[in-house]
Amino acid sequence: MQTLKKWLKNNLAHTQARLVLILTVLVFLIILAVSLTSYYTSKSVLQEELSEPQRQMLQLNMNVIDDSINESDQVAIKVALNDHIYNFLTNEVQNSYANISELYQLLSTLIGNSKYIKSIYVYDIARGSFISIPQGYSSSKLTFIDSEWVSVAGEFNDKLRIIKKRQVPEGAGGKGSEVALFRKIMIQGEFKGIVAVNLKDEELFAKLNPPVMNNLNRMRYIIDEHDEVLFSVSNYAFDQETIRQELGKLKEDGSGDITYQNRKLLVNQLKSPVTGWKYVSIVVQDSLLAKSKKIRNATLLVSIAALALGGVTIFYINAAAFRPVRRLKQLFSTYDRKANVSGGIDLEKLTGELLSNHAHLSQLVRETMSEASSKMLYDIYIGNLTGKRDIGEKWIRYFGEWTEAPVTVVVLSIDRYDEWSQIYLGGDRSLLKFALANIVAELFEREWRIVCTDFGKDKTAILLQPLGGGEQLEKKLAESIEVVCRLLKFSISAGISTTQTDIARLKQAMLEAENALTYRLYQGYGQVIPFHEVSGHEVKELLPNEGVLNDLINAIEAGDQQQSQDAIERMVRHIRGQYGYPSEAVSFLQTAVERIEELRPAAEGAADPIYERFDTLHLDDVQSEMTSWIVPIAERFHRLIESKDFIMCHRMIDYMKQHLSEPIGIPEIAESIGISSSLASQVFKQESGETIYNYLTQLRMERAAELLLKTDNRISDIALMVGYQHENSFIRSFRKYKDITPGKYRDMMRTRMDSLLE
Repeated sequence: MQTLKKWLKNNLAHTQARLVLILTVLVFLIILAVSLTSYYTSKSVLQEELSEPQRQMLQLNMNVIDDSINESDQVAIKVALNDHIYNFLTNEVQNSYANISELYQLLSTLIGNSKYIKSIYVYDIARGSFISIPQGYSSSKLTFIDSEWVSVAGEFNDKLRIIKKRQVPEGAGGKGSEVALFRKIMIQGEFKGIVAVNLKDEELFAKLNPPVMNNLNRMRYIIDEHDEVLFSVSNYAFDQETIRQELGKLKEDGSGDITYQNRKLLVNQLKSPVTGWKYVSIVVQDSLLAKSKKIRNATLLVSIAALALGGVTIFYINAAAFRPVRRLKQLFSTYDRKANVSGGIDLEKLTGELLSNHAHLSQLVRETMSEASSKMLYDIYIGNLTGKRDIGEKWIRYFGEWTEAPVTVVVLSIDRYDEWSQIYLGGDRSLLKFALANIVAELFEREWRIVCTDFGKDKTAILLQPLGGGEQLEKKLAESIEVVCRLLKFSISAGISTTQTDIARLKQAMLEAENALTYRLYQGYGQVIPFHEVSGHEVKELLPNEGVLNDLINAIEAGDQQQSQDAIERMVRHIRGQYGYPSEAVSFLQTAVERIEELRPAAEGAADPIYERFDTLHLDDVQSEMTSWIVPIAERFHRLIESKDFIMCHRMIDYMKQHLSEPIGIPEIAESIGISSSLASQVFKQESGETIYNYLTQLRMERAAELLLKTDNRISDIALMVGYQHENSFIRSFRKYKDITPGKYRDMMRTRMDSLLE
């Protein structure tokens, strides 16, 4: 700012220079305003004429794709609610010929009746088996070539449906597809299986290919909820990653223009309410604005030329003010400078400021030497500084006052860190850790050289070297822990490394101190744990296996709170009794938490708190926290098992199956369980996601399909057997449900089954 003021002072010292500057700026602004107004007016008109049809076309394409997705989802629902799927997931013998044949018939019909479905897989989560079209039955993921998608089970949370892009394994391209729809199969409130509907990409996205219009360069593509490109079509090469970054700058309605490789792109973006996908249409508008740009550029050049001419004029008028070399020579070559030399006083003042800044910088470097030494220790810890030569050079530079006496690393850790971090905000945490380091440094500095560094989260590291004899380290650390607890109102523990004479082994010392600190799990809070006391620890037996954890999970799912608490007590008692390595015990406990958390519906949110850092806890607290944490989960399972609505829904389904041949309706079904028709419809929709009428029709059509395939009864007789009094009504319903008449369905399915048996 001071330099700019001096430059303006020198160049505006003359009246002529000021006048030229004012006239130049006015001419420049007038020409610039005309240029920009003309360009942006024409640009706005062209964009309005081009954007609206693009947006309408994108909306139509999105509606077509959403309808296709909804149609495919209805297919997935039919599969999930099918009785044969229920038998496949619950019967002890999965691969019975009758059930597999029925499933093959069901899946074949659904695939044949949809132009968007390539194949359908059904996965049994408990047994890891598959039934699919066209692969057939497979009892294991190892024999099912397209099985990598089953990890999607962990992504559902509280959602019933997921649509995503996936990688199809080599060799499965003819069966699987990159875009698939996955739907949960819930049986009695338990997540038992997954329906995977593989969609035909070319059919699903066929409408997205834009027609050629006016030779415009354009692109359309779809981005899923994870910002991955599902499909794109273009007649021009675009960098999709760069384009996606620029899309965040669009208006709230998803329209606007962006700049890509010095080209202006007109963008329209819509978000599907069905899938959450973003549909993007991009058109290069340079060709439309070419003439406007030429006019704009010409006027800009004229304005710049006028500005440059004014600048040259001002420079010529003030030529005497631009002689820095001569002034420097006058300033530094002689002591008898003339007081009236133009600019000399200013340069002398500037030189004084430079010297003053240099002195200030030198002082700042000296004051920050401790920060530099702390940074060196942190770089060694995270692995940014590993070479013995590099460590030695920086040691000499930052630790010049230290001697060759042995050094020791101490790592301090905040006990119950997760609870502590929830009490204090981010800024307060930094202040408290700074206060912790200052307290320890003040207690040690009389008899020890000390450098503190923050290792992040709960840890603070200390490098110590005795000045003389030095007070016993463990005793001094115990005193420091007591003072910190009294002043800062929280507890810390300390791990001590062995002494080191070779500075190249500082990383080893840090690891020793951290290793010693992990034994807080067994020894408790506020402890000083030297590495030499735990380095000889040997494990004779393994830590608890999966059986212990499975007992806990089974007790929770059974809704038995007391049995769940007993299982946790046995697990912790076993860990303490076996006295395994703390790192393995912590890993096992974290696995247990993750397994238990999977039982919690995502809509309920996480427990408060969930301990992510078991390595800062004592086993007694681990047991207490886990015991209180599982109680509401077990209660939820207990309530679910005794759910009244769930029982009523299945009683209605049983009644429909038993009276399928009778002309029953919603009133009869509601009366069978003693509630009103409206309440019955509400309960059934809530528990099954389907209406009573649609579910009853589905049962009738599935029974009719079975009779058509397995018997030679007439169509009219089969209609009566599934509750239809008139043959024509039955044929209309069957055709609406199966997209084929009953007679043609019988002929087609029998021909297909004969070919399979051959």
